[in-house]
Amino acid sequence: MTATRTVRRTGAWFDLGRRWRKTVLVTHIVSAGAWIGIDVMVAVLVLTGKYGTDVEVRGLAYEALATFVVWPMLGSGLICLLTGLILGLGTRWGLLRYWWVAVKLVLNLVLCTLILVALRPGMGEVGDYGRDLPGGASEPAAISDLFYPPAVSLTALTLATVLAVAKPWGRIRPGRRARRARDDV
Repeated sequence: MTATRTVRRTGAWFDLGRRWRKTVLVTHIVSAGAWIGIDVMVAVLVLTGKYGTDVEVRGLAYEALATFVVWPMLGSGLICLLTGLILGLGTRWGLLRYWWVAVKLVLNLVLCTLILVALRPGMGEVGDYGRDLPGGASEPAAISDLFYPPAVSLTALTLATVLAVAKPWGRIRPGRRARRARDDV
């Protein structure tokens, strides 16, 4: 009976429990940290590929991008999304109860979609260019666009981190007490 009261009182869809909430929260934070780390690695590889002095190192940077970036980044993004959904449904914050949670959810969905739609399709061309670069290959269009994924993603993930700490903007829909107080005025 206590668990039912807790769920009703907090507004969560289910009672996550203290131990599970902490486990899911740690997993959420670690996956977000991994995602940020992968984005930093992407930025370093892009800058090395574009501005490196040794043509073989530049080629290896592009090959590494094509081989190792998309799936680890998408995996950490999806783990972050899944744990965020669990935390939203199992805690008082909800999924669409507070603006900061809703914005984080949208950012995560947009970034995961961009990985699949914008980043992944050009990686084959990037890898081929990396292998052919020591032989004097011409730069394909996919290379010039590689600066944007880490810049956009790191900006969005930094915003999501700030939102998680600051928790701005309040509720999406005010609760009954707030509506009553507003109506009484």
